[in-house]
Amino acid sequence: MKLLLDTTYLLPAIGISIKGLPKDSLIKLKRKGHQISISSISIFELSAKSAKHIADGALPPERVLKGIRAIVHNDDIETIPTHDDTILLSAFRLRKILSDFIDCLILSSAINRCDSVVTEDSDIQNLKEDGQFKELLKSTNPRFKIHTLIETL
Repeated sequence: MKLLLDTTYLLPAIGISIKGLPKDSLIKLKRKGHQISISSISIFELSAKSAKHIADGALPPERVLKGIRAIVHNDDIETIPTHDDTILLSAFRLRKILSDFIDCLILSSAINRCDSVVTEDSDIQNLKEDGQFKELLKSTNPRFKIHTLIETL
């Protein structure tokens, strides 16, 4: 299955650990045969989240640079550009039902290029039962699913 990972799962690569998130999640997903994708906006989001930790002195900038390079240059991770017309148009439609535009871009990237998005985000998880969201999927990717990491491992 082609999965798009939410930014949360990339944070350990730049030195920010997430409670309850196995550090080898990406390896486990690859071993199960999944193709891994990320949205290009996740690279921005990683940079923004790490900037706070760097400013606080909790994270060295070199660690962040090393992690971002590792993600961007990993041939097993496809980076989907958010400037694509189709992705932007779907993101604009999603913005009517999802308030965070970065989440709209991530979700739109997944809907247009993947089988599923893997996220712990409750706002995205709550869309599973949203009528407008279901209508959007009918015209773009009817088999698309929203999963948590546990559901895919």
